[in-house]
Amino acid sequence: MPLFHRTIWGWGLLVLLWGLLPTPTAHAQAAPNPGENIAFLVTFGAKADASWGDDDHTETFFFLVPKQNRQPVYIRVFDPDCGGQHDEAKFGWNTTTEFSLYGGAGTHSGPDARGTDPKGQFRSGTLLSTKTFGAEKTYDNQWYTLGPLNPLTGEFVPDFDGFVFKVIVQGKTGDDGNLYRYFLSSSPTENIPVEGGNAFTYEYSFRLSPQRRTITHLYPFVNDRVVSIKQSNFDLDGDVSLKVFSVAKNGHTATVSGDNVWTSSTHRISEKEHGLSLDLQITSLTKASNDLVFYVTDQYDVALPFFAVPLGGPPRYRYEVDVKIRK
Repeated sequence: MPLFHRTIWGWGLLVLLWGLLPTPTAHAQAAPNPGENIAFLVTFGAKADASWGDDDHTETFFFLVPKQNRQPVYIRVFDPDCGGQHDEAKFGWNTTTEFSLYGGAGTHSGPDARGTDPKGQFRSGTLLSTKTFGAEKTYDNQWYTLGPLNPLTGEFVPDFDGFVFKVIVQGKTGDDGNLYRYFLSSSPTENIPVEGGNAFTYEYSFRLSPQRRTITHLYPFVNDRVVSIKQSNFDLDGDVSLKVFSVAKNGHTATVSGDNVWTSSTHRISEKEHGLSLDLQITSLTKASNDLVFYVTDQYDVALPFFAVPLGGPPRYRYEVDVKIRK
């Protein structure tokens, strides 16, 4: 079977499968996952203006397969073309988008692979396959499958106790916005979850759901070395509110960027937050579509991963009751 295996499935079936599959395992395979409430990932063509919501025309996602799994896996891409009902046209459909799949040593361990900019050796690892999509109607609103993949051809990452593959999406030509999704599956033709699988990224480029008061959740994972975090966001247009929730934070306000600019804010991390995920909640204040970029770094400027399904589960604030006993 070829590494890139095309299958034709509609958007409606994707939603149906999400509804039928058990939780939370099924949701762990979708990137973005329904719990994040993100409309689509987005990558613009190389000629696109950054003010449209993509600062570097590149998106890197990692897919985690538990080490116990020895069965073939597939990374399925929904709507990989740029020229249909979900994508964003600017001046006519003129964009090509390259999807490149990597495995083996260096895929994740290479320092540039975990960076927030496509610089240096960010394409580290062994190139397993690559495919460039234009405006072909064949792939509009359909699934395209990468695989089969032997889990052992990924890179073993001890911190995650599993094998990791990397997909880099890059706008090569044009100025349109390519909107797409992923699903890590055990089947080439259906969205069947890989038990214990997950997906994550170090810089999130995505489209908010175009509904007023909709809440989007981003889940950066905080390891036990983190003392403080700096959340950085680009091109939020001032049209959202942003708050940080965790077991120790009950809605700390974070700074929101304007049009075509980066902004950031720093937040202290307590020991009780170590080994858990934060919940960055973005509340839309308008119905307008908005494409934007997020990343989070620690006190050493090291990027933290956003997992599609938060490690440790969605955080819940733990109220502390101060009880005084009168004598």
